[in-house]
Amino acid sequence: MSDQYQIPQRLDDPELIGLWTIDEFLAMVIPFGWGILSQHIFIGILIAGSAWFGLRKAKSGRASSWLLHAAYWYLPGSFVRLKLTPPSHCRLLAG
Repeated sequence: MSDQYQIPQRLDDPELIGLWTIDEFLAMVIPFGWGILSQHIFIGILIAGSAWFGLRKAKSGRASSWLLHAAYWYLPGSFVRLKLTPPSHCRLLAG
């Protein structure tokens, strides 16, 4: 009787493609695809593995959107293109 309802254990898990999150998957597929197209498959595999490892270390212990927030703060405004936020160089806002 007590097993009548199932309570989800983790509500905030990110979407996965295989074993990787979407950004980790793209960090691996893009260099690997470049390696296939340029006929340097082994170099593409090495770059894809190092990109995955670097992105995994950069995200460790932080929110998944941490890299987007860092890009907004440190890179030019035309790079991120967030429409509902003020430019990052405006530190003091009226109001």
